[in-house]
Amino acid sequence: MSTIDAGLTLLRSAAGRVSAVNGRLGNAFKGWMPTGLYARALLIMIVPMVILQSVVAFVFMERHWNTVTRHLSAAVVQDIAALIDVYKGYPQDKDRAQLRRIAQQRLGLVVDFLPVDDMPAPGPKPFFSLLDQSLSAQISRQIGRPFWIDTVGNSNLVEIRIQLKDAVMRVFALRSAAYASNSEIFLFWMVGTSSILLIVAVLFLRNQIKPILRLADAAESFGKGRDAPNFRPRGAREVRRAAHAFLEMKARIERTMEQRTAMLAGVSHDLRTILTRFKLELALLGDSPEIDAMRKDIDEMSMMLEDYLAFARGDTGENAQPTDMVLALEELRNDAERNGHSATVAFHGLPVVTVKPASFKRCLGNLVSNAARHANTISISGHRDHRYLTVTVDDDGPGIPAKMREEVFKPFLRLDDARNQDEGGTGLGLAIARDIARSHGGDIMLGDSPMGGLRATVRVPV
Repeated sequence: MSTIDAGLTLLRSAAGRVSAVNGRLGNAFKGWMPTGLYARALLIMIVPMVILQSVVAFVFMERHWNTVTRHLSAAVVQDIAALIDVYKGYPQDKDRAQLRRIAQQRLGLVVDFLPVDDMPAPGPKPFFSLLDQSLSAQISRQIGRPFWIDTVGNSNLVEIRIQLKDAVMRVFALRSAAYASNSEIFLFWMVGTSSILLIVAVLFLRNQIKPILRLADAAESFGKGRDAPNFRPRGAREVRRAAHAFLEMKARIERTMEQRTAMLAGVSHDLRTILTRFKLELALLGDSPEIDAMRKDIDEMSMMLEDYLAFARGDTGENAQPTDMVLALEELRNDAERNGHSATVAFHGLPVVTVKPASFKRCLGNLVSNAARHANTISISGHRDHRYLTVTVDDDGPGIPAKMREEVFKPFLRLDDARNQDEGGTGLGLAIARDIARSHGGDIMLGDSPMGGLRATVRVPV
């Protein structure tokens, strides 16, 4: 058993190393892969096509092109060897007229005889010339005499010179007789048809990707609190199914929000009726310190009721529209200055942003009011780029401890020693602000301010 256990342990260790290496290779490969579905789908189509064509081209070159070229070259060299044999066997043909005639009429070769010393020195061979390699191999094997070949001088002819005893035999042969010249046509047709098929596939794939992009845009718009009125299911069956599921989910969410709003409206009406009756009854009782205290309690109850309803209702019913953020921030500054605080405003970038104006202004107003409650100086700054709108509210107040900055966003939470403590407050200001920011697809973060107090940062996508 110990030997088996040791073997199993060794196998597990090897499997673990293989898995680790595979994981590293997979992570490295993912870094090179495109992230978009369109690019990945194109890669899935292009890579197999390129590999298939490469394999086909290699097999064609190796099995067909090379073989045919070798056979043609061997046939031309055989004809030349036969002419050399005729030259040797029939010396009575002094001017070689019969030999030239037979070579030209029967073999398609132009033969000439030069002086013995008219043999060029061997030159550099082409780097990649199948014809030159094949002819050289065949001449060395069949004839076995010194030779010189020119396969690049004239594009239609091949010149071959062979050293004989008393002369140099010069032969001109057609390149097509020794070389498979139709291979380029095969490659051209292969690449051409593949390119046409690839273009058709790209156009078809782009039409299939468009419904997915429309679905993503509609979901993103809904997440930002905006409507997508022109969206409807399109594309393949699976994409249509996802689009129908999104529309059903959107309808359920909107129906739930409408039901909650209707219920809250009824509760608000009933409670306000009771509070109004209390106010009328107190007005009939006259003035006294006790009556004034009760009036103050009723006013506080009215304010708390409004905060509760605003938090529960959210920004339901308001449509997003282009809003000038510079004007909105200036209004916040004016409100802060009217309450006796020093405030500054700065904005960078295109000021027009599509948001729900009333709710977003309330979000920023809650942050500014929270800062004004505990600080003397407030700085409001905004920045808009191609992706986000960022608004920061800085103050010189006491701030909030870092460990409590996330807790203060909880509804109804009031910290004893924190800056959001307010005798008449409900602990919903920051919760309402974050709820509005998240309904726009963004969020609110708290941090340290360069002014020594708290910095509240609102960032929403544009």
